[in-house]
Amino acid sequence: MRHAAKRTTIHEVLRIAMDLERRTMSLYTAFVSQHAEPELQKFWLTMARHEAGHFGALALVESMIENDPKLEVARKVWFDEVTIVRLRSLLTAYQREAQKPVGIERALEMAIDLESSELEDVVVDLMQVVKDGVWRAQAMQFLIHDLGDLSYMVEKFTRDPKLLRRADDLLDRRVKALRSRKERRGEATEGAR
Repeated sequence: MRHAAKRTTIHEVLRIAMDLERRTMSLYTAFVSQHAEPELQKFWLTMARHEAGHFGALALVESMIENDPKLEVARKVWFDEVTIVRLRSLLTAYQREAQKPVGIERALEMAIDLESSELEDVVVDLMQVVKDGVWRAQAMQFLIHDLGDLSYMVEKFTRDPKLLRRADDLLDRRVKALRSRKERRGEATEGAR
């Protein structure tokens, strides 16, 4: 079955993304109570706090769009729901699994799966409707967070080299994507001069 992009309002996409961020935060807070090691509890709380920051950044974007007369929250954009459907299914399964204690290695694997989703890329693409470059850059900064801690926790608390490689690859991809976005913005700035 082939999926096609469809026209969706920016408001709808932001609402979907906010729900997914909230659900991810909830999963990470479940892990706080499931892992007694203080360093892990602090890590899971930090991960949950990052998701809360993402949720807040999205709410801020939504508010900015609703209050900027030059932008239309009802404006339609092309949106491929495949990423969202996959992430929503993953979160539902993981939340069900987390109703019972989840081991450290499995919890870290879940975090890598969730952090590897393309949700942030979808949201960053939406940021292009915000014309103020400084404000857009600040909002995007909230969406990007340091995945170095995730890689460190995998290295420290598991013996799985494949899981560590996945965590390191994820970190490398996010750093490259951030650099690429900065380079494109720099080229756009140079071209405007």
